[in-house]
Amino acid sequence: MSTPLVVGTTIGAAALGARYLIGAWQTFKAAPRVRKFYPGGFDRDMTRREAALILGVRESAVLQKIKEAHRRVMVANHPDAGGSHYLASKINEAKDVLLGKTKGVNSAF
Repeated sequence: MSTPLVVGTTIGAAALGARYLIGAWQTFKAAPRVRKFYPGGFDRDMTRREAALILGVRESAVLQKIKEAHRRVMVANHPDAGGSHYLASKINEAKDVLLGKTKGVNSAF
């Protein structure tokens, strides 16, 4: 006699679980995707915002954070280690922009 009760309860629990999972999946699919990377190429004249994005720091970062970030990014992209000369020049330019050492010519390329 208790078998139909157990079967009915199991089916009801499975239906509620499936309803919850379907709702959670639809919410997940409808959520906006966060873009992790900066879209597009480099600007002609590097801004503080672009420099901060290249080094992975805030625009108002302190000197020590800028130097640490420059070193970390440069080690990963150094031309002697197989990196690009163009990217290395952009990384150096980003450091110069954030430190306020820009000259009249913005880029080597």
